[in-house]
Amino acid sequence: MARAKLSADQRARNRKHLLREIFRHRMLYLFILPCFVWLIMFCYVPMGGIVLAFKNYKFNKGIYGSPWAGTKWFKQFMSDPEFWITIKNTLRITALKLVVCFPAPIILALLLNEVRKAGFKRVVQTVSYLPNFVSWVVVVMLMRTILTPYGGIVNDIRKSMGLESVFFMGLKNAFLPLVIFSDLWKNIGWGSIVYLAAITAVDQELYEAASIDGAGHGQQVLHITLPGIAQTIGIMFIMAVGGLLNAGYDQILLLQQPANMTISQVLDTYIIQTGIKYSKFEYATAIGVFKSVFSLVLVVVTNFLAQKYAEVGLW
Repeated sequence: MARAKLSADQRARNRKHLLREIFRHRMLYLFILPCFVWLIMFCYVPMGGIVLAFKNYKFNKGIYGSPWAGTKWFKQFMSDPEFWITIKNTLRITALKLVVCFPAPIILALLLNEVRKAGFKRVVQTVSYLPNFVSWVVVVMLMRTILTPYGGIVNDIRKSMGLESVFFMGLKNAFLPLVIFSDLWKNIGWGSIVYLAAITAVDQELYEAASIDGAGHGQQVLHITLPGIAQTIGIMFIMAVGGLLNAGYDQILLLQQPANMTISQVLDTYIIQTGIKYSKFEYATAIGVFKSVFSLVLVVVTNFLAQKYAEVGLW
């Protein structure tokens, strides 16, 4: 009885201490509040609409009043020939991004870490960060302006060399290189920030000891810097694998042309097409649920394997 009373008293003291700490740091919590409200309103409240994937939606009855359809829409999607096309296109694009674009920020961070002239380093960092703040609409418009056969700089150079003009944006074989190059250009600088921050946390005495032992810059990077940021790389890789079905909706949609539709139709654009264009709301919701569940499974499996073999994990 005394122990239970003591435990209750301890809980009460802990609760008062927590409230005091919250009041003490109230301004910080006020700064967090808009993010918290945004997260609830745009990430959790819309999850109630998931039930639409299991309904035969009727406009006059609404989402919750419509009759149940079970797993009808999931079966229809998986038996649709379009399913395998969109999955293949999505995995192709995201796999290329994972192979090319994931290591690029790491390499840039390692190169910037070796720059000793502070002024030059700041200029390179600023130039590499800026594209992240440019919307995909502007990026694609720039690409169209540069690559257009009607006055574009690339085709002007080709003409001066005696070559014919080419409409690169409409070429099926040019779609994937354009996607990878534009994604790399836009995100490499911003992605390197995380790795630069991780590099600054590496103990500088290790570099001094390695230098005394005669290790060169390459050996220091290989044996000190990379192991020092391995946990950060592992966490970022797990998160990247979790987004394997996110090919980049706005980028892909803006780069789509009738000529490249067979390789540019991905899950995100297919969801918008079926849901908005054809008003198949239940079908589009079922595809979105499938995508989310698959991404969750990928994160859990990748995290398990990373913890087992590399001792790195999100939880």
